Amino acid sequence: MNNSKKWASVILTAAMTTTMIAGCSGGEKAPAAGGKESSKGAEAKVNATGFPIVNEPVNLTFLAAKAPTTANNWNETMIWQEYAKMTNIKVNFQLIGFDAFTEKRNLALTSGDYPDAIYLARMSTDDLMKYGSQGVLIKLNDLIDKHAPNFKKLMEQYPEVKKAITMADGNIYSFPNMLSPDFTSVRMGGKLWIKKEWLEALKMEEPKTTEDFYNYLKAVKSTDLNKNGKADEIPLGATKLKDLVSHFKGFFGLGTRGSSHQMVDMDPNTNGLRFVPTDERYKELLTYFNKLYSEGLIDKDILPNEKDQNKFFAKGAEGVYGAVRMTSPFTLMKQTGFIGTNALQGPKGDKLYSEYRPAVSGPGAFVITNKNKNPEATVRWMDYFFSEEGNKMFFMGFKDKSYVEKPDGNVDYTDEILKNPQGLTMEQAVVKYVTWPGGGYPGIVRQKYFKGAESMQESLDTAKKVEANLPKEIWPAFSFTEKENERYLALNNDFTTYMDEMTAKFITGAAPLSDWDKYVATIKKMGLDEYMKIYQAAYERYKK
Repeated sequence: MNNSKKWASVILTAAMTTTMIAGCSGGEKAPAAGGKESSKGAEAKVNATGFPIVNEPVNLTFLAAKAPTTANNWNETMIWQEYAKMTNIKVNFQLIGFDAFTEKRNLALTSGDYPDAIYLARMSTDDLMKYGSQGVLIKLNDLIDKHAPNFKKLMEQYPEVKKAITMADGNIYSFPNMLSPDFTSVRMGGKLWIKKEWLEALKMEEPKTTEDFYNYLKAVKSTDLNKNGKADEIPLGATKLKDLVSHFKGFFGLGTRGSSHQMVDMDPNTNGLRFVPTDERYKELLTYFNKLYSEGLIDKDILPNEKDQNKFFAKGAEGVYGAVRMTSPFTLMKQTGFIGTNALQGPKGDKLYSEYRPAVSGPGAFVITNKNKNPEATVRWMDYFFSEEGNKMFFMGFKDKSYVEKPDGNVDYTDEILKNPQGLTMEQAVVKYVTWPGGGYPGIVRQKYFKGAESMQESLDTAKKVEANLPKEIWPAFSFTEKENERYLALNNDFTTYMDEMTAKFITGAAPLSDWDKYVATIKKMGLDEYMKIYQAAYERYKK
């Protein structure tokens, strides 16, 4: 079986399994990954600066993760069609939905049938170390130094960026998803929104504590606030129950080093590493959510449909939620009248907004494989999106088509996107031109050009509310040595699976909280001491 057929079989398998593949436009056959068909003459000469990147046309195949809110076929969007003309590099994007992407990506990488690069690769430091040490992913250290001036400049400006993407073996295997360090709103990610008009109707003030929030949810459940004569108000909704739990961690004194480390933080009482899921404060957090759930204050559909984001958005568009945890009810549900909450004060006085991401939100957003015959050209292709102009094109699209330039030099979307005549949301309208909706993409998110939910005034106002309660230190994802990595991955997967299962059971009552000690004992038996020893070693390397 030749490369083209083998790679096509991987994509076909993914399509049959997940029904979430967006294929090539116009029935075009996918070129072979990294072969002559892919590059039209291997190792094309790369121009040092400017466009085109190569004089002789190059074809590349990229595997990419597809968010539910982005375009269904990137090969037909304006940005990739126009960028192909600018660069003389045509990329054929093979899309796999988020839910199935990790499995299908790993299947491709382990089988040896993979493309030239993976865009929106969603790779953790563990993945990067694993596939980098195997030689499947190429080292980018020298390539970045010679062919990525825009990204190199950012690494020099923000040393934490280089630190976050340099693996334990000293190598860089990826370009990251980078959030501008001064863009607080985007680093917050999902926010907790509350319906202001319902607060006013209930004659309640904006919640300041977790108890105030509980009282508001109770009032929503017992009042016909949408005045339709039905008891259809849902006090609290989110795409996933674990997102709610993570959002509230800081209010219970947990998550002291930001959101990249969901299970380990720094205990302020001991100044040592702490395993969050076995801490007594985590039990208090679960007890709080058990109360909310048992009293019907959390959307009952949140568990069986936790992966069905579209159902959550559709329900939200009906205006039934009193509070939601999400990026924005404005852009995704077309709901007005919501305001972002402050950091809530928990039962022991904690008021930490712990769901705060590091500048490198995703270390492995773009990787180049050893099948790629044109790595220099591919690096230059990617580097453009870390520049000001590339950043503007990636988020805004094209002047007088998807955006207009104002007299003061600022840019904004056209009325087609902001006031769509077909009634589309902003993100639904913009995907005709660009593919950023859904997040996780390689490049940098600057407030100047990013016009998504996090740049809306309501989001910026919410960011100002919590600034005083952000963690003083934010850890990026740690990297592990090749020896540590295999054992760490096994333990981390076991802990995550068990913790997610038991968190849901404790909250819904499927397991009583009186079983807490058994739960803690089980985690210890699973290898907690070994896990924390590995984590300590990674932390020591990070400090150095």
